[in-house]
Amino acid sequence: MTTQTALPPMHESLLDVAGKKIFVAETGDGPPVLLLHGGGPGASGVSNYSRNIAELAKEYRVVVPDLPGYGRSTKGVDGTDPFGHLADHIRGVLDRLGLERAHLVGNSYGGACALRLALDTPDRVDRMVLMGPGGIGTTRTLPTRGLNSLLNYYSGDGPSRLKLEKFIRTYLVFNAAEVPASVIDSRYQDSIDPEVVANPPLTRPKSLGAVWKMDFTRDKRLERLPVPTLVLWGAADKVNRPSGGRMLAGRLPNCDLYEVANTGHWVQWERAELFNRLCADFLAGRR
Repeated sequence: MTTQTALPPMHESLLDVAGKKIFVAETGDGPPVLLLHGGGPGASGVSNYSRNIAELAKEYRVVVPDLPGYGRSTKGVDGTDPFGHLADHIRGVLDRLGLERAHLVGNSYGGACALRLALDTPDRVDRMVLMGPGGIGTTRTLPTRGLNSLLNYYSGDGPSRLKLEKFIRTYLVFNAAEVPASVIDSRYQDSIDPEVVANPPLTRPKSLGAVWKMDFTRDKRLERLPVPTLVLWGAADKVNRPSGGRMLAGRLPNCDLYEVANTGHWVQWERAELFNRLCADFLAGRR
């Protein structure tokens, strides 16, 4: 089991980006790396990367935002183009921090955000690491049970700790016993923030146009994207199918693919030591 690493001291700020407040935590010195979290209920940047920040900060300036709709950032996401909305605001974070370019690391929803930002403005991205990113082949097959569990969290009888625990233990990770109850408790409390319940940040697409925009395999720019990319995908991912990794590797011209055995959707948490080593080396150009 991966041991928990203590977080280093982090500088916190609220940045004004296109009329929203985006919360950002930072630590470390070196080339800038943005860590973009996933879209599960109660997710936030620092909590999703709690096992990675200290190690990466030994070599990089680690910037950890809460995506729009999550954590301490302003709630609400544009449902007509969610990935574009996220990418625009994270690009705004780069602007506010005075960063012309940065490395992007994104898990799931955050991976989709990173990929869309790179497609729209490849000159702003140095290297990119994607872990089970969203939006890969989503119009080519039905959603997984794990993704349906995620998308249904706020519907029906509404959010509950039982619903969240089922999602995390059944679908998010490979080994349910590794997730402490405290993680579920914390995420549940964040997931029932009244502002989030009133306007959930991750829902089913609102239109056919949104569906199309949210499948990157339909975007012809993918095959021309020059950004060096490492894709990490849990072989036992029950939220986003591992076949998505092979789809990306077959389309991106500078893509390395690493499929991680006995691992679910949360590679950076479940296999932290492996992830930290691969991520640090790839971003530095050592592999």
